[in-house]
Amino acid sequence: MEFLVRFETNLPDTMPVAERNRLKGLERDRAQQLRSEGTLLRLWRVPGRRAVIGLWDTADATHLHDALASLPAFPWTDVTVEALATHPQEQR
Repeated sequence: MEFLVRFETNLPDTMPVAERNRLKGLERDRAQQLRSEGTLLRLWRVPGRRAVIGLWDTADATHLHDALASLPAFPWTDVTVEALATHPQEQR
């Protein structure tokens, strides 16, 4: 099942730079794992914001939640999810 996921991460201003950089590296590594698994299909940046839009493919909403929650920065992330259904023009 495909999902369009919009998320924006807002790390605390009080977070030390070294911790912020470590967290970003862990986030990048986990995203690469999710790509390798076929869970994270595409990512786009939203110009002018620290927001990202992603196309995800999981068995269901519970698996999507588990994948999103596995991202190290998840506690500081605002997430909006839209389930996607195939449009009749896309069926082949």
